[in-house]
Amino acid sequence: MTYFLIIAGFALLLFGGESVVRGSVALAQRLGVSPLIVGLTIVGFGTSLPEMVVSVNAALVGSPGLAVGNVVGSNIANILLILGVAAVIAPIAVHPGAVKRDLLGMSAATLVYVGLGMSGQIVFWQGVLMLIALMSYIGFTVWHDNKSNDEAAEMHRDEAAEMGEIPLRTVSIAGIIIVGLFAVVVGAEWLVTGATTLATEFGVPEEVIGLTVVAIGTSLPELATSIVAAYRGHSDVCVGNVLGSNLFNLFGITGVTALFAPLPFSDKIVSFDLWILLAATAIIIPFMLTGRRISRPEGIVLLILYVSFIASQFVGMSGMPS
Repeated sequence: MTYFLIIAGFALLLFGGESVVRGSVALAQRLGVSPLIVGLTIVGFGTSLPEMVVSVNAALVGSPGLAVGNVVGSNIANILLILGVAAVIAPIAVHPGAVKRDLLGMSAATLVYVGLGMSGQIVFWQGVLMLIALMSYIGFTVWHDNKSNDEAAEMHRDEAAEMGEIPLRTVSIAGIIIVGLFAVVVGAEWLVTGATTLATEFGVPEEVIGLTVVAIGTSLPELATSIVAAYRGHSDVCVGNVLGSNLFNLFGITGVTALFAPLPFSDKIVSFDLWILLAATAIIIPFMLTGRRISRPEGIVLLILYVSFIASQFVGMSGMPS
């Protein structure tokens, strides 16, 4: 039953997340919302919706370690797993002008998040400040991109266009969004229940399940979007998706979750996993700033690093296969 809950939870999160994002984009387009705003807000928030619902659910049921592990693990997965898979499909060529601002924003958010995590926990007032910082960043970005119409603005418009059209009536699109939201909520409930049960059965800390099983599952929408973009040769959309999702995860999901419960950081996350997050972020910075391609062999290296990270989580644990 535990494995059924986890697998079914993954499936519902993927279906629900895709439905909410595509439905919301289509509805916004019908209502005449700028593609720039759609790409910056709806796509960025929508692909992070599974992580948010899972993290809030985990905090509410008394498993904040699962919520912390989910955010840290999802961001590591976005960089090493998703960019790795995308690069194997097609080498990623990045235009520095398109991603520089979002890269700096994500890097700054990562440093702030790691700094707060090193203090031991993130509490309510820090969550509020994170949400204010995120909304301010989005507001500035919308204002700047509307004014300058540069490569970054074009990338965010492309993110909206990547979702495609839904040839249905507005009321039908609204129905898709509602069904998607329901699927995400139920999927999150099942995944958290299955994950916490799995942690208990194997004697594994909840944060480890969050860093691995849950993080991979909640990253499925980003993975699906990036794979499609890679097949179409839309490298900037793939990279923009990862940068935007990581920024939303760090400040949006953490900020909202901290409103419901303090988020404690264990000694293991502070001494190991936060450093892996910093290292993963540092790995991609030279590619983003110089415009150098991430080749297929380098994509394979990213995947090997991710598999090594996952394996490291279970080494020496009682109850787990050695």
